[in-house]
Amino acid sequence: MSAQVILIADDEPQIRQLLALYFGKEGFQIEEASDGAETIVKVQQLKPNIVLLDIMMPIMDGLEVCRQVRKISDVPIILLTARAEDEDRIMGLEIGADDYITKPFNPREVVARVKAVLRRSPRDNFATGEVLRFPNLEINMGEYKAVAFDKEIVLTAKEMEVLWYLASHPGRVFSREQLLESVWGYTYYGDTRTVDTHIKRIRQKLGAHESTPWDIKTVWGVGYKFEVKP
Repeated sequence: MSAQVILIADDEPQIRQLLALYFGKEGFQIEEASDGAETIVKVQQLKPNIVLLDIMMPIMDGLEVCRQVRKISDVPIILLTARAEDEDRIMGLEIGADDYITKPFNPREVVARVKAVLRRSPRDNFATGEVLRFPNLEINMGEYKAVAFDKEIVLTAKEMEVLWYLASHPGRVFSREQLLESVWGYTYYGDTRTVDTHIKRIRQKLGAHESTPWDIKTVWGVGYKFEVKP
């Protein structure tokens, strides 16, 4: 079996060397890029299994790289960011990144999360041939498409999977940790804001209001549920 290819895109040589050391020990084939343009070229040429992508890079930043890569590939992308602003995280997830890891990070955590993403097939836990229907809402997992109030809603792959997972278990409350494990494929490492960001974006896009018979509800201190009114 050939080694899985990881593309480490970061303009800091020390970061690339550190991650290459850890992933090399795990048997990965390591490829590196030091700027945004080089990253896009290597995604096209090498077709890696996963990309670790720094946001702050020269020539083209990681967010623009993510936009461009999503036009040609659905390769899993995990953003590496030193920025604390929520806007960067939200933007990255909105344009198609699967997750983000904030610097400074524990390289063992990065390895564990990458391995979990690769271990999980793209549509585990999702009955792709099924369509969920509620009043003014249809969720088609086979086509990764949702229609709300007779309008197609543009959702990222992860937003679609979160919506599907909650809606396929109406009334059941899931903790953030459970959603991370079921949708993202890895266990809790201390930062569940990825889930919160996705829920926020899904709510905005669906546009449910007070009289809508369904909604994603927050259960304070626990997590989230897809609620359907009788």
